[in-house]
Amino acid sequence: MQIGEIIPDTLGIDADGRLVTANGDYPHTPLIVYFYPKDNTPGCTAEACSIRDGYAELRRRGYAVIGISRDTPESHKRFAAKHELPFTLLTDVTGEVCEAFGVWQLKKMAGREYMGIVRTTFITDADHVITHIIGKVNTKNAASQILDLLDGK
Repeated sequence: MQIGEIIPDTLGIDADGRLVTANGDYPHTPLIVYFYPKDNTPGCTAEACSIRDGYAELRRRGYAVIGISRDTPESHKRFAAKHELPFTLLTDVTGEVCEAFGVWQLKKMAGREYMGIVRTTFITDADHVITHIIGKVNTKNAASQILDLLDGK
């Protein structure tokens, strides 16, 4: 996905097993959609907690926040409860959402290659057109990074 494109309508499965869509669940709402590799890992926890801490300001500006990974709905429930996350976490069971957004990519770590989610944040306007993409997410300051972009910094 690139700036200026409309995000896919299908976003994933919520903690209750319900299919969530951009147009059905978030009509005319600007979105922060962030993809992360795995619940309860250091970087993903830092990112989620940073966004949690900036959530009130993002909501004040009219944004809904959605985190997406391939973890199970049950894992998301535990992760959200443990860290008091006030926003929606979605599961991409099939990997189709990650592929549609272009975040399912070949990764390298410790000399091995594997397919996985590349941590990426997409910001949309109320029509779900991408206005910003953060490819190098600062996990400890993810909310500030988003707010700085929204403020034109």
